Parts: sequence; C-alpha cells; structure tokens
Amino acid sequence: MDYIIRPAIEKDFKAILNLIKELALFEKAPEKVTNTLKQMKEEKDFFQAWVAEKEDGEIIGMALFYYVYYTWVGKSMYLDDLYVKEAYRGHKIGSALLDKVLEIARENNCKRVRWQVLEWNKPAKDFYEKLGANLDGEWINCDME
Repeated sequence: MDYIIRPAIEKDFKAILNLIKELALFEKAPEKVTNTLKQMKEEKDFFQAWVAEKEDGEIIGMALFYYVYYTWVGKSMYLDDLYVKEAYRGHKIGSALLDKVLEIARENNCKRVRWQVLEWNKPAKDFYEKLGANLDGEWINCDME
C-alpha cells in the first residue's frame, strides 16, 4: 500500500477530528469527544499533527502531539493520539507515524515522549512494547474538567 506521512494542515482538521471520534468509539467513550472543527481551528497553535495519506488524498492515520515540560526531565513531548483506521492496520503506518513523532522530538531536544494506552488494549500495548516503550503501570491519570 502506498501512502505518505506529512505534516497536517488546517484543511486536514476535519479528517483528523473524524479519526479522533473513530478512536473514541474504539475506546468505548464516543460521548467524551467535545472538541469541534471550530475549536481545533481556534486552538491550532497548541498542537501539531502528522497524517498518513493515501495516493487518492484519503487520510488514514494521524499522530497528534504537543510540547510539555516535566520537572524531572525538562522539555518533552506528549503524544495525545496515534491512530490508524482499522482497514489500514498492519501496513506499518502506525510505526511510520510514531517514528516521525520521535524524530521531531529528537530534533527539538525533547528528553521524553509520553503517551497513554488503555489497560485493556492489548494490541496497542504489544505494539508499543515491541518498539521498546516502557509501559509504566504505577501512575494513575488525574483529570479535572
């Protein structure tokens, strides 16, 4: 399968939001997505994304991230979403997107790249462990809305 990995542009936000919603459905929490296309456009300076695009222009995967500062290590990157449409999994698209994120993190002198994976998502956990990621089961998320 032929595809390219490229930086997302504002024109891609609709497709990215659809992927976010598809991911939320997969994660059994579609009602938690409150983000909108309008909001993404207004807040575009707060995140970056790369997309996987087929030759026909269809966006089939994405990695969305932003920079953070962790007091223990310093400048870092948080990978908020890495997602590939189910029909296109198994073609190393997820690996290519993650490689790009890690490359950008290295180029920007990030000390750490962090992301989350659901405890029950064994295929994703296996994928990340195979790539050498440390899955830390000690920390618990704390969210306040």
